[in-house]
Amino acid sequence: MVARRKVAVVGVALSDCGRVDDATPYALHAQAARRALADAGLDRSLVDGFASAGLGTLAPVEVAEYLGLRPTWVDSTSVGGSTWEVMAAHAADAIAAGHARVVLLAYGSTARADVRAGRRTGTLSFGTRGPLQFEAPYGHTLIAKYAMAARRHMIEYGTTIEQLAEVAVQARANAALNPEAMFRTPVTVDEVASGPMIADPFTKLHCCLRSDGGAAVLLAAEEYVRDCRTAPVWVLGSGESVSHSAMSEWPDFTVSPAAVSGRLAFERAGVRPSEIDFAEIYDAFTYMTLVTLEDLGFCAKGEGGAFVEKGRLRVERGELPVNTDGGGLSAQHPGMRGLFLLVEAVRQLRGECGDRQVRRPDGSLPRLTVASGTGGWFCSSGTVVLGTG
Repeated sequence: MVARRKVAVVGVALSDCGRVDDATPYALHAQAARRALADAGLDRSLVDGFASAGLGTLAPVEVAEYLGLRPTWVDSTSVGGSTWEVMAAHAADAIAAGHARVVLLAYGSTARADVRAGRRTGTLSFGTRGPLQFEAPYGHTLIAKYAMAARRHMIEYGTTIEQLAEVAVQARANAALNPEAMFRTPVTVDEVASGPMIADPFTKLHCCLRSDGGAAVLLAAEEYVRDCRTAPVWVLGSGESVSHSAMSEWPDFTVSPAAVSGRLAFERAGVRPSEIDFAEIYDAFTYMTLVTLEDLGFCAKGEGGAFVEKGRLRVERGELPVNTDGGGLSAQHPGMRGLFLLVEAVRQLRGECGDRQVRRPDGSLPRLTVASGTGGWFCSSGTVVLGTG
């Protein structure tokens, strides 16, 4: 039996993102993958594990073929936006157990370009089979499900629309420091609140943008770290959890599955939320950020509104910088954005983020972070704790 090995993220990259009208999703996968390999300085021949979802009839077989890979370990777990944190956990376990040496996670999407070209509509449908058949006749859209959950939190805990708007305001403030973010112009709480209504209580700026783009992350066993050109970022602990499919089966609209995945990740990493220097949290909607902060233990249940309204999420002066690149609300969101959280987390820990670089109170680089992805309508969660020590 092979002894369990330490696992590090050794390469990360984004493809061209934002408005990309002249590339296919396959091309964005490949561009991000090539850049991640170059970032790590490892040869492609060392990659014996591959994970991907969301593209192709036989994902990840088709994408691996396109990339010229013949992996002996694969994962195609698809649980929405949390897919990539869950896959990173699976990959780390496989490497630690000796089932793979280097695993590539890759994603690419032309969600924005497809709508513009008429290849798909702007409404994402999850179909009407299975449990969804009982909700579909009532017009219960993805956005409406998140909006219902947000309204429940507002009723139960007194969370205000202004507090939710603060999440969007602070995400934009962070995006203003990121030259690659799609939207960088500052916004105010009043501007967020007065925008076009999408699904009560969400106006337009409470909702993520739609972009094109891809990302890739390379994980490797500890013995390959010395061959890499980058400093390792270690996978310290992870957790995953699923909650529900039908809204009627969700016990509490104010509690996300991150309450379970986060607890598991912190326990396995041997760290506490109070030790985390910054956080990357899935933010398809402002409420996702707020409730995930609660469920990860950064504040008590029901106190998320008070926590975010004091500017704590900002890179420049926040106590807990969150979504340091601007997140899905302002930087980019090509769908299933969880892999982008890992890329930004690693770049921050390596000190590569320029004007948006997070610093500890003593001016040193951050040492610990958490990336937490959410899938479906709070149906699933994957949380990964990363560190440089």
